[in-house]
Amino acid sequence: MVLSRSSSTTYLRLCILSAFGAFAVSATAATNELNVVSDNELPQVELDKIVVTATRTPTKTSNVIAQTRVVDKEDLKRFQGQTVMEVLRRQPGFSVKQDGGMGTNSNFYLRGYDSKRVLVLIDGIRYGSMSTGQPTLGLLPADQIDRIEILYGASGSSIYGSDAMGGVIQIFTKGHDIDQSNVSVTAGVGSHDHYVYGAGAQFANAQGVKLSLSASRNQTKGISAIENQIGNNSDDDGFRSNNFSLNASMPITQDISVGATGIFAKSISEFDDYSNVSNAETDQKNGVVSAFSQYEKDNLTVRLSGGQSLDKLNNRIGDAFETKQKQVNLLTIYKLSMGQLQAGAEWLKQDVNVTDNTPATGRDSYKINDRTIKSGFAGYQINEDAYDFQANVRVDDNSQFGDETTFGLGYALKLAPSLRIGTSFATGYRAPTLNDLYIESVYYVPNENLKVEKSKNIEVFIESNTAAQITRLTGFSSDVDNLIDNAYDDSTKKYKAVNINKARLTGYSFTSDWQLSNILFGGQYTRTNAEERTGANKGKQLAYRPKNTGLAYIGYQAGNFDIRTEAEYVGKTYNSANETTFIDDYTLFNISGNYYINPNLSLNSRINNLTNKDYTTNEGFGTRYGQDGTNFFTSLTYNWF
Repeated sequence: MVLSRSSSTTYLRLCILSAFGAFAVSATAATNELNVVSDNELPQVELDKIVVTATRTPTKTSNVIAQTRVVDKEDLKRFQGQTVMEVLRRQPGFSVKQDGGMGTNSNFYLRGYDSKRVLVLIDGIRYGSMSTGQPTLGLLPADQIDRIEILYGASGSSIYGSDAMGGVIQIFTKGHDIDQSNVSVTAGVGSHDHYVYGAGAQFANAQGVKLSLSASRNQTKGISAIENQIGNNSDDDGFRSNNFSLNASMPITQDISVGATGIFAKSISEFDDYSNVSNAETDQKNGVVSAFSQYEKDNLTVRLSGGQSLDKLNNRIGDAFETKQKQVNLLTIYKLSMGQLQAGAEWLKQDVNVTDNTPATGRDSYKINDRTIKSGFAGYQINEDAYDFQANVRVDDNSQFGDETTFGLGYALKLAPSLRIGTSFATGYRAPTLNDLYIESVYYVPNENLKVEKSKNIEVFIESNTAAQITRLTGFSSDVDNLIDNAYDDSTKKYKAVNINKARLTGYSFTSDWQLSNILFGGQYTRTNAEERTGANKGKQLAYRPKNTGLAYIGYQAGNFDIRTEAEYVGKTYNSANETTFIDDYTLFNISGNYYINPNLSLNSRINNLTNKDYTTNEGFGTRYGQDGTNFFTSLTYNWF
């Protein structure tokens, strides 16, 4: 029997829904009959979590002043077989722009700031490309990650420096909180010949030695990004990735410990090229390695760390780019009778190189391909029963642009044990990338006259925090001078980075997460108005920034299974600077669950886009990049304790 595309999709959806129905019934039966894990032993969701990104020191989310989000390893179980980009798109204030399925070129936006203005750290080391200016989070597998911390707004600028105008995302590799030794293997299968298999080992002993190693393979036949194509672009765009991570630490003495971390992904992504060539694919290598030594005694903590990130891209039909960021950081924390002081210094070297694989189209090169940033920072933090206070200042000496000083101040008052109000003010900046300044290629002309972007940001919030829920309403406003954007240059018929004199990003974010016995529910909504304030497009939205994003979810957690359904919404999005064209809004329904067959064996399943919604996140110049319809992924994990 031959099924049409629509009928086969419907058939697949019915099969999957039936399977989940059987899954829930069998899980419920198992709960009643086997009681493998009692409800009393069930891991409880910790709403008030510990973060380090917001202040550089361990701090409860209920004491952090800026809006913060933590995606922990329990949350990450719902994203088996997926990438960090898939995790982020479902967090408050995020939206994505992607050229098709897994592994294709992608960008994300946070409260109207694109990924060039959101600093990404992996275990404290900067991660991203100095050519595109973007971190390639669509290539990092979620199964190599322990947790993700998201700091919203510009308060991170005075802590971490350039590129944090819109926020900071810190990714922690697997193995940061090992509580017992174990070995695990995972195998999964999904739509479009999607296969994942991997293994991991974690070791911990009474002397404080911890070691985590993991490796995985992720591959899929993918989907055809551009519909109604002929020739080579009509085929599916596959993705293949080999992934590795390491996390190790050990005490040297009672007061001194050392450690090292690393994550690496080697991937090949097929894509649809405008010239319809047969070998359009990108070979990429991405990763971070780091090491640290820490002294901690009484009220004093001193931590010295260093590392390097790698972003290497070889476009098989174009040029090859390689970015390296080398970083050394010294942090000192001293606890006072009231609050704590912190101070430190940082050295950062950024360089990018291009290999011109297309000399026939002209010379592709950089006039200058490296720069160095030397920084000093200081901060003071108080967390008392009645209030929270944070102040930070940082000075960066950029070898290209000289000194830049940023600062942040925040204060929160506890009106009641479960109710806080607060406000913060921060300045931020971003130096142009080496691509923006110096790249000369078939598509781009350099602009050495670019100015540094600068911002002034204010946040106000009210928050309720109890044992059962955390609810927060945050208002934010950012005024940005010299925002950098790409514009078409009529004289050269190429693109050129230019400064937009003024832009303003304002809005509010509402989040609410609840746990009542076995039921978890909540949601989030963000309203963002990101507009140009000068020039021909004054008052119009910056392209690809939806005004409205949101997500609602409800889940149930029993002794040996959990299940969650969610509705993800992205509003109408203008895809041109003059608002003449736009992308329609869309709503996606997803379902995920875990079934703990026995203490060693667990089953994880996820279905995305249950209603088979036809939607896109990127459309322009007459090309629409389609996203996947109904799709699923299921995996089994076995643990030896």
